[in-house]
Amino acid sequence: MFGIPGKAPVTLTPAAAAQVTKLMARDSGAGLRIGVKKGGCAGMEYTMEVVTQTDPLDEVVEQDGARVMIAPMAQMFLFGTEIDYEVSLLESGFKFRNPNVVDACGCGESIKFRDMDAPAEG
Repeated sequence: MFGIPGKAPVTLTPAAAAQVTKLMARDSGAGLRIGVKKGGCAGMEYTMEVVTQTDPLDEVVEQDGARVMIAPMAQMFLFGTEIDYEVSLLESGFKFRNPNVVDACGCGESIKFRDMDAPAEG
């Protein structure tokens, strides 16, 4: 994993941890696997699926009874991300606050990451 020893690569808000725990119980799952794939108008999309077992190459984060597995190809893109679960009148779902994202489409479903070889701006 592209991380700092002793620091979780992603964090979950209490709402996200509760939702992941609920999904794990509903589907008898081992956890929620998160990845990224090419697609969408900004270039990349997050993927999520409840899985019954961990992959040996997954980075596993456990927090408040929730287990999130980060797929190997997504690890460098997700480091430092806070995952939240929001409910509103029109929609509910996981929200990613990812410091590696430099652009997103209007609907928020598609993202673009900064070039991992380029220095961070700021």
